[in-house]
Amino acid sequence: MGEGKGSTLVHVLVVILSLIAFGFAIAAERRRSVGHIETDVTNATYCVYNSDVATGYGVGAFLFLLSSESLLMGVTKCMCFGRPLNPGGNRAWSIIYFVSSWLTFLVAEACLIAGATKNAYHTKYRGMIYAQNFSCETLRKGVFVAGAVFAVATMVLNVYYYMYFSKATAPQATQKANRASSHVGMTGYA
Repeated sequence: MGEGKGSTLVHVLVVILSLIAFGFAIAAERRRSVGHIETDVTNATYCVYNSDVATGYGVGAFLFLLSSESLLMGVTKCMCFGRPLNPGGNRAWSIIYFVSSWLTFLVAEACLIAGATKNAYHTKYRGMIYAQNFSCETLRKGVFVAGAVFAVATMVLNVYYYMYFSKATAPQATQKANRASSHVGMTGYA
C-alpha cells in the first residue's frame, strides 16, 4: 500500500461485486412473483404464481454483497487486528466510514434476504367461494429496490473506508535530520 493509496485491485473488486449485487437486486424487483386467483372443481379458490426467479436473484444479490463486504473486511482485518491506525483525521474518517458501511450493509442484507424469503412464500388455498376480499400474498414493491439502494450506499462507503484506512495505516513520513548539523557540538569556546 504505497503512500496510503490502497490496492487498486481491492477497490475494483469491491465495486464490481457491489454492482453485481445491485444488478441482481434490480432484476429481483423486476421479476417479483405475482399471483392470481384460480378456482378448482370443488369451488375452492387458490393462488397460482408466475415464475419464482426473483428469489434466486435476491439470494444472489445477498451473496455478492456479502462477498464484497467479506473481501474488504478480510483485507483490512476488520480494523480490529493488524497495524494500529495512525492518529489524526484519516483515522477518524476511517472509523466513521467503517461504522456507516456496516450499518448500510446490514440494512441491505436484511432487505435482500427478507425480500427473497417473502417472495418464496406462496399461499395455496385462500378459502371457499364464499370468502370475500381475498388476494394472493405477494412481496410489496420496493423491498429489493431498497436493498439495491443500500448496496450502492455500502459500496460508496466501503470505497471511502478503504481509502482512509489505507491512509491511516501508511507509515508516517519521518522528519529526516539534516546530516550537516546532526552532531552535537562538544568543543569548548576558545
